[in-house]
Amino acid sequence: MMAARRLTTTFAALVLISLIGCAPSEGAVTGPGGRSTSAPGHAAASPGSGVDRSDAVGAPGIGDPTFPLDGNGGYDVGHYTLKLSYDPASRMLAGSTSIQAKAVQDLSRFDLDLHGFTVSRVTVGNSDATFTRDGDELVVTAPKMIAKDAPFTVTVDYSGVPDPVRNSSNLGSYGFIPTPDGAFVTAEPDGAKTWFPSNDHPADKATYDFEITVPTGLTAIANGEQVGEPTTSGGKTTFVWREKHPMASYLATMTTGKFDVRTGTSPGGIPVYAATDPKYRNTLDLLYTKTAQITDYWTTVFGPYPFSSTGGVVDDYEAGYALENQTKPIYGGFAPDSGIIAHELAHQWFGDSLSIKRWQDLWLNEGFASYAEWLWSEHSGGSTADQMFRTSYADTANAMWSYPPGKAQRDDLFNDSVYTRGAMTLHALRKEIGDDAFFALIKKWAATYKYGNVTTDEFIAMAEKTSGKKLGPLFDAWLFQPTRPALG
Repeated sequence: MMAARRLTTTFAALVLISLIGCAPSEGAVTGPGGRSTSAPGHAAASPGSGVDRSDAVGAPGIGDPTFPLDGNGGYDVGHYTLKLSYDPASRMLAGSTSIQAKAVQDLSRFDLDLHGFTVSRVTVGNSDATFTRDGDELVVTAPKMIAKDAPFTVTVDYSGVPDPVRNSSNLGSYGFIPTPDGAFVTAEPDGAKTWFPSNDHPADKATYDFEITVPTGLTAIANGEQVGEPTTSGGKTTFVWREKHPMASYLATMTTGKFDVRTGTSPGGIPVYAATDPKYRNTLDLLYTKTAQITDYWTTVFGPYPFSSTGGVVDDYEAGYALENQTKPIYGGFAPDSGIIAHELAHQWFGDSLSIKRWQDLWLNEGFASYAEWLWSEHSGGSTADQMFRTSYADTANAMWSYPPGKAQRDDLFNDSVYTRGAMTLHALRKEIGDDAFFALIKKWAATYKYGNVTTDEFIAMAEKTSGKKLGPLFDAWLFQPTRPALG
C-alpha cells in the first residue's frame, strides 16, 4: 500500500500502502492493557454442560498483539465462496458467504469477524446454528461438536448498508466504501469484515470464489480471473471471479461501478486486466501497458510471477492511496505513475504471495515494495537506488530515525519509517553482501515462502545463510534501534 501523505515525496511518489494454511492461534488472547477479550458472547461454559465446553471455544483473536481482536482462533479457513448483490442506489449489500474450514481444536463455538449488517441465518454443515453478536465478533455455536482436524462449512446470510472503517490514524477510510456508481473496496489492514464474515487476518489465507450481482450497465471486479461471461436477467448482471491462489482477507475486493476495460497478455505471456473509471479513460492504455511491462520486469528480478493474471484498477473515489489487491492493485482517485505501479506490482510477490504472520513485520511488505520503486527508477534511467538511499540518509530531521521499522505500531501502522527506512535496510544489506548474493537472496525468499507467511526472523536467517555473513548488527541498527545508523 502507499499512503496519501507520501504523494508529495520526491522520488517515485510513494502512495499508501508457517506456510499455506497457517493455523490461527489456539491460545488465550488479551486486549489493550492486558484485559481479557472474553465478553458476554465468550463466557466459559460450566462444567458438565455437555458439548459447550470452555476448552472447545475458539479464541476471539488470532493472537496478534498489534491487533488483538483481529482474526479468530480454533480453525483454519481453506476457501471462501462469496455470493453478493449490491445496489448503489440504496447502498444495500446482500450476501451469503460460505466458509470451508478445518478445526485445529475441538470446537463447540467459534467467532467470525463481521462489522455491522443484519445476520438472518447461520448454518454449520446442513444444520442451523445459533449465533450472537459481540461488537465486530459474530459468535457461532455449532449444532454439534466439531472434532479437531475435521473439515466443516459455515454459511452466513446477511444484509445491510456497509460501514467502512473511517478516519484511521494515517489511512483515512478503508473497507467497503460506497461510491455514486458502485463501491471502492480496499480492506488493509482489517476491513474485510466490513463486507463479508471472515477470519480477518493475513495469517489465515484462503482461496476465493466471487459471484457478484450489480445493476446492468455496471461492472463488478474481483480478484483472480473472470469465469465465463457475465449473465444478465431482470435488470441485473452477475459476474463470477475466482482466485485460486491463497489470499489474505484484506487483499480481497469487489470494486464495482462504471469502468472501461482492456484485457490481453503481457509480452512475457501473463494475462492482463486493466480497468478505469470513465473519468480516467485516458489513463487506461498507460495503465495496461505499464502494468504488463513492469510485471514482466519484476519476473527477472524477483522470480516467476506468483499468480495467473496481473492488472490494475483506477476508480474515481479520491482515497489518495493505492492498495495491492491481489492480481488487481487499485488506485483511488488518481492516475498512477510508473513508480507507484512498480510499488503495487512488487507487492504481488512481497505482501500478497508472501504475507506477514503478524502486523509488526509490515516492513517486509512496504520496505520491499518501496525498494522496488528504487530499483524500477534505476532500471528505467532515473535516479539509482544508491542515490535514493543517500538522499534519504541525508534527511537527518526525518522522524524515521527515532521510529525503527522492525515493529510496526497499531496507531501509526503506515509510517514513513516502515516504507523508507525499510527500503534503506534492504539497500544497506545489498551493499554489505554484494549484488550477486542480494538478488539471489530476494529470489530465494520469494520462492521458498511462495503463497505462505513470513517473519523478520526468517528473512534475517535466510540472509545470513545465503551470504555466509553474520548480519545481526546490521539488521538491529536499521530495523530496531531508534537512532540513525552509521554508514560503514
